Amino acid sequence: MNDVVIDRSQSGKWLDVWTQFKKHKGALVGSMVFILITLTVIAGPFFWIFEANEINIRQRNEGPSWLHPLGTDQLGRDTFARMIAGGQTSITVGLAAMALSILLGSCIGVIAGYYRRLDGMLMRLTDLFLSLPLLPLLLVMMLLFREPLSEAYGPERGMFVLIVCAIGITSWMPTARIVRGDVLALKEREFILAARSIGTTDTKIILRHILPNVISPILVSATLGIANAIITESALSFLGLGFPPDFPTWGRLLNDAVEYLTLYPERVFWPGLAISLTVLSVNYVGDGIRDALDPRIRGR
Repeated sequence: MNDVVIDRSQSGKWLDVWTQFKKHKGALVGSMVFILITLTVIAGPFFWIFEANEINIRQRNEGPSWLHPLGTDQLGRDTFARMIAGGQTSITVGLAAMALSILLGSCIGVIAGYYRRLDGMLMRLTDLFLSLPLLPLLLVMMLLFREPLSEAYGPERGMFVLIVCAIGITSWMPTARIVRGDVLALKEREFILAARSIGTTDTKIILRHILPNVISPILVSATLGIANAIITESALSFLGLGFPPDFPTWGRLLNDAVEYLTLYPERVFWPGLAISLTVLSVNYVGDGIRDALDPRIRGR
């Protein structure tokens, strides 16, 4: 009977969250835009007749047409097909790097907040990572580990592992600090003290009582982490330190279009628009989730 009551209360809570989320018009539009972009890059290759690396010199540098809605590049490759392939890479990198960042940040934040003896050491480690210049650190990691990982896993898979790990390792700090603050407040609550009094182990307390109550800031950090990872990957690819030249990403498409900016400015416009729309939509979704999960601002 208690389990039924708990399940109903949990379902009612998430129903309230969804109701509040729907009131945020920007979050609704952002979620629809992000879902549309994601579905396009996933399903696009099954319906589009051109491949991303299909070269046709006779059709190079063509403008938008019925056959090529976004035109072609200097090698006659279809821009829309390359946008789809680039979106697959950029969004996958964003999701994977976000997952790694959230995992590291949540673990460090929970451990630092729950175990007082480890708090100082872990927070000083967090401050150390926050003080490091992000872009130079990423550039150094690219230069140091690019060749070994490419030889071990291949040029494309090796760069994927390197970029995901580099972004995830350098972006977990805000999540750790937010989670730590919530855990510090939670561990003094009555239900935590009651669990300790009956001999519940620290592991069970963290898994059953702490983590479910810090899921809200983790979800918000996750949505913002996707946007940050996509921007970082695009910046690395734009600088020529990301994936190989024949492996399209939105940042790589920007890099390739710079040389033809004066003659074909639309080549810069399309990948830039895709990056902007994706990041903006994810940020709006994050704002909507934050407002929906915060009971203090519900109903405003």
